[in-house]
Amino acid sequence: MPRRTPLNEAHRKLGARMVDFVGWDMPVQYTSVIAEHEAVRTGVGLFDVSHMGEIEFRGPGALESANALISNDLARCADGQAVYAGLLNEQGGFVDDVVAYRFSAERILVCVNASNVDKDFAWMKEHAKGVAPVNRSDDFAQIAVQGPKAPALVQRLTKADLSKVGTYRFTEGEVAGVKCIISRTGYTGEDGFELYCPPQDAEKLWNALMAEGQQDGVKPAGLGCRDSLRTEMKYALYGNDIDDAHTALEAGLGWIVKLDKAQFVGKDALVAQKAAGVKRKLVGFELTGAGVPRHGYPVLKDGQRVGEVTSGTMGPSVKKPIGMAYVPTELAAEGSTFDVDIRGRAVPATVVKTPFLKKS
Repeated sequence: MPRRTPLNEAHRKLGARMVDFVGWDMPVQYTSVIAEHEAVRTGVGLFDVSHMGEIEFRGPGALESANALISNDLARCADGQAVYAGLLNEQGGFVDDVVAYRFSAERILVCVNASNVDKDFAWMKEHAKGVAPVNRSDDFAQIAVQGPKAPALVQRLTKADLSKVGTYRFTEGEVAGVKCIISRTGYTGEDGFELYCPPQDAEKLWNALMAEGQQDGVKPAGLGCRDSLRTEMKYALYGNDIDDAHTALEAGLGWIVKLDKAQFVGKDALVAQKAAGVKRKLVGFELTGAGVPRHGYPVLKDGQRVGEVTSGTMGPSVKKPIGMAYVPTELAAEGSTFDVDIRGRAVPATVVKTPFLKKS
């Protein structure tokens, strides 16, 4: 039986189509993926992301213990700041991609992918020196409020001054009478907040956001549009675009790796790879022929397989078939061309500048 989030009943009442996603019973869509995608791009959408995991480091030395495990640098952050980071293996590949929150030098919370909670927790326990991690995943539900109208919606339900909470910053306060971590983060390319709350209060918070958001045309949003929204921004999905066999430098995520930081797992491999040069890169491409690229489709150059598509969709906002693929570095420059094998048809594609959706 797939696990259920505290909002499972709410999704069913809204007529959601439920699917098994990495062992969780999750809404893939409510009405239509495109309508939900558009709501997030132009108004506001609500996502249940309670399946995500949370792992905490607490006590004297928490900052040092957590920071030694991630590729980014929490020591450079102020309290109330978050970073996007990798948990990397010795070869520089991804154990996972995470968001790490610095509450103080004695409290760090790391949000991990649902598919990787047990693996990440075991990996952290194995590699942590000093403060041991605690798996707090069952202590949090999480609702993402995303879209240009999201900040005003959340602001109407809280006394916290959200104008003071910048991107990748967070605060603690009540939203609709529910104690929350209010984080200005997301996976859509739009403004908004991710709200962490006690599981028993999740339905109250969800219902309050749905009711207050009626004036904004709020829509519940499923995993289908979460995928199309993030693909248009070239945000990586663990298991598709990043994994243990591809390094942060190959994935174009060198900006989340601080090689001038004291030792972290995977650092030596990345220093060596940077010096030698990467042989393959994750690129964004548009199909110039008919078809939609999908995960696993072969990438061809002169009829020879040279890589494969990691993610692809018909972008509802860009109105083009777009995707990501690992290709040899010599094919990674903007304007380079190759073919994508779509069920035996070689469909031409061109490497383009990303994100696919240009935000003003």
